[in-house]
Amino acid sequence: MALLLFLVLAAVVLGIIGVAAEGLGYLLIIGIVVFVAALGLIAVRWSQRSGRRPLR
Repeated sequence: MALLLFLVLAAVVLGIIGVAAEGLGYLLIIGIVVFVAALGLIAVRWSQRSGRRPLR
């Protein structure tokens, strides 16, 4: 969980720097890619967790 939070925080920071700094638009793109990767990781963990419910 800490890794996911770190990835989202890094994406936000890179996005802010990419928007604010002149000529560093590539940081915004990298931030978006990191954010999408974090969302994908969350989706994978969420789908794995839902499959472990015990049958009654």
